[in-house]
Amino acid sequence: MIQEETGSIEVDMNSDEDWRQDGVVYNHPNNLVFVKTDGDSIHVVCHKEEQTDPVVRKMTADKCRLTAYEEWDKGEDKKWILTFLVDDEYAAKKEMN
Repeated sequence: MIQEETGSIEVDMNSDEDWRQDGVVYNHPNNLVFVKTDGDSIHVVCHKEEQTDPVVRKMTADKCRLTAYEEWDKGEDKKWILTFLVDDEYAAKKEMN
């Protein structure tokens, strides 16, 4: 079994509980990725390209989808910025179809 290290970004997005807090940086010393909320958006900064696929798999849910991908900087400082949108209405529309 391959262990995918992405940091502590797992959140129960399918719960009815409102877990999101606007403008919060979920960054701890042991995190391997940087996570920040901004309204209904979640921004994840990966330090290695290999982190992007596992992050997308972990973050994608009925109420959360990838909306932007950006490569930032060059060389050793290169980062990958993934933006996810948490959209309760999108999930409701999907269920109705």
